[in-house]
Amino acid sequence: MWDKCNFDNFNVRLARDLYEIEAAQRLRYEVFIDEMGANSDCADHDARLEIDKFDDYCDHLLLFDNNNLQKNMGVVGVYRLLPDHKLPTFADFYSQGEYDLKKLKNSGRKIMELGRSCLHKSYRGGTAMTYLWAGLSKYVEYNGIEILFGVASFHGTDPSKIASSLSLLHYKYLAPPDLMVIAKSPNKHKMDLVDLHKVDRLEATKKIPSLIKAYLRIGGFVGKGAYIDRAFNTIDICIVLD
Repeated sequence: MWDKCNFDNFNVRLARDLYEIEAAQRLRYEVFIDEMGANSDCADHDARLEIDKFDDYCDHLLLFDNNNLQKNMGVVGVYRLLPDHKLPTFADFYSQGEYDLKKLKNSGRKIMELGRSCLHKSYRGGTAMTYLWAGLSKYVEYNGIEILFGVASFHGTDPSKIASSLSLLHYKYLAPPDLMVIAKSPNKHKMDLVDLHKVDRLEATKKIPSLIKAYLRIGGFVGKGAYIDRAFNTIDICIVLD
């Protein structure tokens, strides 16, 4: 099994016990609930942990700052990983609550869902995400994953505020038919809100979250339609990376 990646004062590896998973959930609480205003029914507000049913059978990829181990066990970045071979027979992927994944699940290829990606606010804009991605790459290689997917979010729930950004994603980055995922009712929302020739591409690109732009730079696509997630105070799109 792949063990870990070392980078100067950081390392990336999978959580090894419940305490490290709780450190991941604690960081998720800070980011998704404190910062973004999510209203998760499953969160343990007393313990300040953002939890859901998927945590029990996912792998949790953690970024540790070895110079800051006294705070939250040093966990400053998180990715939650669910390869298809770890998905229980009784369960669905998290994204299936928002998107029809039939094309991916019936592709005959190894697929994996990415979720709950976040960094502590003090580590954004630097190399921390690069370190997490290096660990993710090793995990993907070890498990023979062929297709990555998962929802990524815009903050807020008003599509009119990001109409140009959603439109640009729809017109320029829509997934091919064999990888197409489609937003589900009743929270689905069309993305082609502005005619392409009326889109201010520079302004539209500025409003696209950096994580989504990073996926697009390495060849990612988006599914058809956005999903309004009012519980998490976000507008979600589904990213697919072959």
